[in-house]
Amino acid sequence: MPADRLLATVLRAFQDTPNPVETDKILATTTALLTNLNNPLNLSLLTSHFLTARSIWQAPDGLRTCLRVMSIYNTAAIHVRKNELDNANRPRGVLPVGSGVNSEDWARAIAKGADDRSARWQHVLVLTGILMGMEGEDRRSLSRGLRSTLEQAVATAANLALEDKIRTGPLGRGAVVLALTYALPLMSESAKQLLHGNVLLPAIIESMLGDEGFQHGDFISSITRDIAPGQPKSWHLSSPSVTQIQRLETRPLAQNMGPVARLAAFAVQHAADPNIILQTHEEILSFTAGLLEKWKHCPLSTVDLSVEAAALSPDALQGPYPMLWQLLKKIMYTVVATLQPIVGRSLLDPFMRNDTVAPTMAAKTLHILRNLSFISTRQGAGAFQVYEFTYLTSLDIITRYSGACVSYLQETQPPSPQNGNVVPSPTIQALTLFYLNTAEHLPFTLPTPAAEDLIITPATAYLSPTTSWLSSPVNNPPSSLTRQLFESAHACVLSVLSCPQHSALAAQLIPFYIDALLSSFPSRISPRQFRLAFRTVMQITSPPYPISATHPELSETLLEMLRFRALDASTAPLLNLDEKAAATSKEDAPAVSEQTVLVLALIDALPYVPLHALEEWLTRAAETMNTIADPRMREVARRRFWDILVSGEMDVERGAVGVAWWGTNGGREMVLLGQPRGIGNGAEFLMSGALVAEQEAQAREISRL
Repeated sequence: MPADRLLATVLRAFQDTPNPVETDKILATTTALLTNLNNPLNLSLLTSHFLTARSIWQAPDGLRTCLRVMSIYNTAAIHVRKNELDNANRPRGVLPVGSGVNSEDWARAIAKGADDRSARWQHVLVLTGILMGMEGEDRRSLSRGLRSTLEQAVATAANLALEDKIRTGPLGRGAVVLALTYALPLMSESAKQLLHGNVLLPAIIESMLGDEGFQHGDFISSITRDIAPGQPKSWHLSSPSVTQIQRLETRPLAQNMGPVARLAAFAVQHAADPNIILQTHEEILSFTAGLLEKWKHCPLSTVDLSVEAAALSPDALQGPYPMLWQLLKKIMYTVVATLQPIVGRSLLDPFMRNDTVAPTMAAKTLHILRNLSFISTRQGAGAFQVYEFTYLTSLDIITRYSGACVSYLQETQPPSPQNGNVVPSPTIQALTLFYLNTAEHLPFTLPTPAAEDLIITPATAYLSPTTSWLSSPVNNPPSSLTRQLFESAHACVLSVLSCPQHSALAAQLIPFYIDALLSSFPSRISPRQFRLAFRTVMQITSPPYPISATHPELSETLLEMLRFRALDASTAPLLNLDEKAAATSKEDAPAVSEQTVLVLALIDALPYVPLHALEEWLTRAAETMNTIADPRMREVARRRFWDILVSGEMDVERGAVGVAWWGTNGGREMVLLGQPRGIGNGAEFLMSGALVAEQEAQAREISRL
């Protein structure tokens, strides 16, 4: 059919009632006409009628229709440029391929079709499609001037559409956001500066969290209705909630959340009104709070990672369950990627870094991350750089304000375990872990009573065998967060003990803590954490900490407890080494036993032994090391002993004692040769005041005289 007749047919079809089958045909024909019409006026006419077509826009399929419009103009632009290049190489007299209209004339004609009859947000779709097709993938089809004009037109149309909220509506705002995710990477810096962040940022958040995005987390509520009661939990692939998740995942914005988050970061940086950013922050907080609340009521929230195979039906495990967690992780990544520029701006913006706004923003950011903790604690999902920056920066800000720290901990303090026979749900465990990890950074800012109530009390509840479910028989198999919770509780106690202003707590707390530490190793705490914990306690009991003056005997008492434990400890290799240490260690590194780890902890503590007792404890440490029967394990301890002496971990005075002990007091022979005390320097084991054989003979001679 000739192009002119086909154009007339399509223009009539534009006025028909919506019909999905006919709509597909209309869109395909429109693409062909955009490529083959050789009259620029007809191109403008086609675009103008297309943007007001009843068959397209009376009942659009959300942003899918908007994406198809961009795709039509993108595809047509690519073909026009390709035909132009092919025609340039064809001999004269040969009919041209396609319409014969060059790229610049075609782009101008299409842009003229985006007139006042259609909405501004529809213009953004058309202009973005042209920009993508002509300039995407380094095609460089347009002159510099026309490309600059096109980029400015995209920015201007986007601003006008977003400022006219009534005419644009939710669909239009979503369409502008979708178009800008594709257009922004192609725009110059000068064109980007034309975008109004004050109107762009709210539209991005609305699209991201709304019906075309994450649907405010409503898909979790539909899951709750579809989970069949009983064990194992059954979640059929044909259930409505699975269909809802599948449809959500196929929506244009949901598939494009990475670029959406980058667009949000751009809008945060360029929003002139700080109140818009604070409003965005509040909306993200509300969204994550609702997400957490919906998840708490979902039956799947009671399934721990360690028992998934037994708690879920095979159909659920192989189908919708992994798909759900993939979606939840996407939500977390998107939210954190949007938070990061907000936190970054709060460091620089005078309005946001003042003493009124800064602590509130930091606390809300921590609340947001806490609400996502049921996702971030699953298989280390939160271990990425953007998350770490957002989390640690918020902690740095809030630690400047003691009152804000106290308020935050009071608001998020988890319930204390009443007895050790009830294992909390995985969600409660995740929230508790986040609380302990956060509290670990705050004791220096807190007054001592608050540190005791908000950090020590919750942490010791997880260390005490009588109240902690972590060591209870009901926690079998152990939950996926058991070790992390236990180590975080230890870290919280150590962080409080390490603060000199809390020394009043140290004297009464250290005996309990050391007892809990020794009883928990090696079953519930890793070798790395055990050594670090004991070394930290030894450091706290030595100068300049106040407890070293009030309880000078405490450090040697702790060392004696450790040494006696090491003498009777198991010599079997430990299988469950710390994951981080195992990941960074060499493959051929020898295994260590419980006894070896205890000896290593004893050696680690030597730099903090009181000066007057250091030589004696160097000798005792060497003797304890020599009780290790396995030569490879003993070599590990020997290397650590040598490292302590030469690496500078000891101060000058202790280093001098170590050198003297090594060179003239038998230390070298004890460590390297395994000789017992006194053999290396010619001395003997003598009772105080006893006479050696030569002295005894001289005494007899003197008595005869």
